[in-house]
Amino acid sequence: MKILQVEKFFDFQGGAPVYMHELAKRQREAGHEVHFFSTKSERNLPSADEKYFVERFDLRGAYGPLTKLRIAARFLWNREAQKNFARELDELKPDVIHLHNIYHHLSTSILAEIRKRNIPCVQTLHDYKLIAPNYGMFDHGAICERSKGGKYYMVIRHKCLSDHFLYNALAALEMYFTKATQAYERTVNLFLCPSKFLMEKMIDWGEPKGKFRLAPNPADVSPEPAPLGGGYLVFYGRLSEEKGLESLIRASATIPELPIKIAGRGPMEEKLRALVDELGAHHIEFLGFMSPPALDPIRRRAEALVYPSVFYENASLSILEAMGAGLPVLTTRIGGNPELVEDGVNGFLAIPNNVEDWKRTLRRFQATTPEIRKQMGEAGRDKVRKRHLWSDHLKLVEKYYREAGAKG
Repeated sequence: MKILQVEKFFDFQGGAPVYMHELAKRQREAGHEVHFFSTKSERNLPSADEKYFVERFDLRGAYGPLTKLRIAARFLWNREAQKNFARELDELKPDVIHLHNIYHHLSTSILAEIRKRNIPCVQTLHDYKLIAPNYGMFDHGAICERSKGGKYYMVIRHKCLSDHFLYNALAALEMYFTKATQAYERTVNLFLCPSKFLMEKMIDWGEPKGKFRLAPNPADVSPEPAPLGGGYLVFYGRLSEEKGLESLIRASATIPELPIKIAGRGPMEEKLRALVDELGAHHIEFLGFMSPPALDPIRRRAEALVYPSVFYENASLSILEAMGAGLPVLTTRIGGNPELVEDGVNGFLAIPNNVEDWKRTLRRFQATTPEIRKQMGEAGRDKVRKRHLWSDHLKLVEKYYREAGAKG
């Protein structure tokens, strides 16, 4: 089968391109021919398809007024993307198109070209952009569902995405345009949802129920379970507000005998370091950015992954990776997290952004024996084997390709 994978970023900026690259690699190993359409960047992986790629831009960049207007126009309808994508479709003639995140950089202009050629198309939903301009449904420290019922102007009123009027206005305008034209709904045959939570949210907000299919995010199971025994918890990911690290740090400050190692960078790093110093929580250590090979031995020796997110997580790859490695997981009762972690079985669940409940959760884990921790880790590995293996995921995605109409 000839597959065209489409994602706005072709480096490893976020979970969507990471997933796409791994999916494409495994599809090629399975004998499929895989091609790409994306944006240009010095950080991109090499690709024979880069001749089709288009300019990447940042609306938040320091540009002059005319350049900002040009970028804003492309935000809504990217003519370069439409032209290059049409050329790639005509030259490659793919059997199926697999969309990921295309908003802002590629725009819905490319969807028109898919419809013209009536090519089977599926889209993996990595966030909530199909229904909300605030695609993370998180704003100023809290869940945000203000735009439900077509109230997309709320993203402007509350500055949900940025302090800059233009960015919020464009996001709202884009949503009004895509919903008025039903651009995604008329183009995509099937929407693939990594979690039941996301799928139910889409349907609850009025999307066509018959077009959604569950495709749980995949993971590998390590040959041997992690040995644990390091005496610390580990967090790895972006240090941003929606990850909920502030409440975790405040709770942990009262339990210094359970150290935490935090790996990653992000906009909250300076504030979080200052909080640790203010609380005298010297058992909490910031490791900075770590490559996967450098992080792996630290993760394997940890007692558990701690993941205190406070927004609607879809299906966290970090949690799945930890489960596949055999770590218990301490996370929050929000979004798709409870679909991955069963309280008391393969980890513990805390109330998001609740310092007292995080104290209780940390104490619960602290009271477990090494034997129970290993049992929890093995329960997580079993769950990955039963529901999240890459081999099963590949078969499921191919099944959905054929259901969408792919013949190759």
